[in-house]
Amino acid sequence: MDLFEHQAKELFAEYGVPVPTGKVAHTPQEARDIAAELFAAGSSKVVVKAQVKTGGRGKAGGVKLADSADEAEQLATQILGMDIKGHTVHKVLVEEGSAIAQEYYFSFLLDRANRTFLSICSVEGGVEIEEVPHDRLAMVPVSPLDGIDRARAREIAEKGRLPQEALDGAAELIERLWAVFTDEDASLVEVNPMILTADGQVKALDGKVSLDDNASFRQDDHEKLEDKAAADPLEAAAKAKDLNYVKLDGSVGIIGNGAGLVMSTLDVVAYAGERFDGQKPANFLDIGGGASAEVMANGLEIVLSDADVKSVFVNVFGGITACDAVANGIVAAYKLLADRGEAVDRPLVVRLDGNNAELGRKILNDAALPGVQQVDTMDDAAERAAELAAAGA
Repeated sequence: MDLFEHQAKELFAEYGVPVPTGKVAHTPQEARDIAAELFAAGSSKVVVKAQVKTGGRGKAGGVKLADSADEAEQLATQILGMDIKGHTVHKVLVEEGSAIAQEYYFSFLLDRANRTFLSICSVEGGVEIEEVPHDRLAMVPVSPLDGIDRARAREIAEKGRLPQEALDGAAELIERLWAVFTDEDASLVEVNPMILTADGQVKALDGKVSLDDNASFRQDDHEKLEDKAAADPLEAAAKAKDLNYVKLDGSVGIIGNGAGLVMSTLDVVAYAGERFDGQKPANFLDIGGGASAEVMANGLEIVLSDADVKSVFVNVFGGITACDAVANGIVAAYKLLADRGEAVDRPLVVRLDGNNAELGRKILNDAALPGVQQVDTMDDAAERAAELAAAGA
């Protein structure tokens, strides 16, 4: 889960990381009120910053300085509703202006290739990290066992070529960011820019945090950070049913057991769809290795709730999830939807193989569900699902 800048900085503040004072506004009037508070507290300028989960806000005109509360209101009017790289601005962060002497870059991230953590520090900040010359980057591995103390943090800052006057403040900030990174189960904590102010303070002027959803079971507070308004309704409904679902832009609904099988199914359907007007997968849905009939029913219900779906491909290799349980789930889903007055009106192509496949096929044959077609092989089933989707388009 990626956080908005204001959420990242609120998290930083909880760990003692110095950040500028500011608040979030959803309307121009709120922006004006917040700016008035900041000017009354002694700020000479305020910054109005678009809150979107993408970079390049400044170049797009989403970050502006204001000299008065009236100007802050005017700028918020311009920024709210703006489209930045496909992201609509629904809120702005209004914060005190900072007297910037120098800008630096710092981040902690998960280094999957080397199975460790990595810190990146550079004396050149305020630009996209990809634009910084490689010889100006200090990329320092961090052992998850040893972690970061003040001395190690200072060493990283020195390797990043930060000047003497910034080392103490940077070391303190880096040490606290490590606490954010580890305690919050983050996969990325980035500060760009990390600034040295005119009075010698080191602050996080911006913040980017990505949290590991796989650790959500031990991070109860993270639920409040979710951007529920921006979530796809189908993905939100699937999450409420504990389904591993991702909405895509195709027309063939996909249900499978096991992430590897589902990924393969996406590829096979996309390949087959090239012969039928470019039909593509409509979703990723993994019902897991021990799914019950109820899980199967829930999954089918979610997939059929997508109006873009013209056919559904249920691809199951029975292992822990026996094929008879999947078949019973399909029958249960049909009954569930019928009871709600939502009869299934799109064809299902079902391929069952592995544990109890014959029994599963018999259950579906005996049920004689309208629109259900059984196909023996994965390739043939994908082709049939794509063909049916094209016919229903």
